[in-house]
Amino acid sequence: MTFILIVTGGGRGIGAETSLKAAEAGWDVCISYRSNASRAREIAGKVEAAGRRALIVQADIGSEADIVRLFETCEAELGTPSGLVNSAGILEPLSRIDNIDGTELTEHMLINLVGNILCAREAVKRMSTKHGGAGGVIVNLSSRTSELGGAGASVHYGASKAAINTFTLGLAQEVADEGIRVCAVSPGVIDTEIQPEGRVEAIAPTLPMKRVGQPGEVANAVVWLLSSEASYVSGTVLNVSGAR
Repeated sequence: MTFILIVTGGGRGIGAETSLKAAEAGWDVCISYRSNASRAREIAGKVEAAGRRALIVQADIGSEADIVRLFETCEAELGTPSGLVNSAGILEPLSRIDNIDGTELTEHMLINLVGNILCAREAVKRMSTKHGGAGGVIVNLSSRTSELGGAGASVHYGASKAAINTFTLGLAQEVADEGIRVCAVSPGVIDTEIQPEGRVEAIAPTLPMKRVGQPGEVANAVVWLLSSEASYVSGTVLNVSGAR
């Protein structure tokens, strides 16, 4: 059986590492990217070097039409997906709530929440036994900010990720008897390009392990949740945060 995985935001950070580690675990990978085609091609090349098929698709996860096209393209060129990793997300704008711009806030929620839900919708339509599918796994990317709050700069980000946690549990229950598992991984501070300049160096000494996490450490958890070893794990939010 061929296992096909869609990784949104698969050309950078945690999504890129997830694409590579999933390929090593035997998945063919469809990588979506918003703007950096060269990076997506680089990751696709590494997936192919691991002996798996790769496909890159430009898609803005804030656009419903792009999301539908992403899934249709994957289905046409690789096959029906049996896994989805909702990794695409943004941290900007960094702002106190009393200074936040409404247009930027709307885009933030479209990408971090609405887009993730719509991607899950398209996955369920293809994976659910209710719709003739063979089952599958959805892994959402949350954040420890969902519980820590993000006061001072990212309360809205924390709110979007808290909604992802609730969505993960609710959807897991909704499709539990349709062959689909739904989980989330909640990273702490991870050294990726999503971080504002200087934050990694500044915050590391304040963390319990005195260091930030690496994208591969999060990707390991994601790929485990995708695997048959996690066959009775659903509705779970797994912290990968170094005790934070």
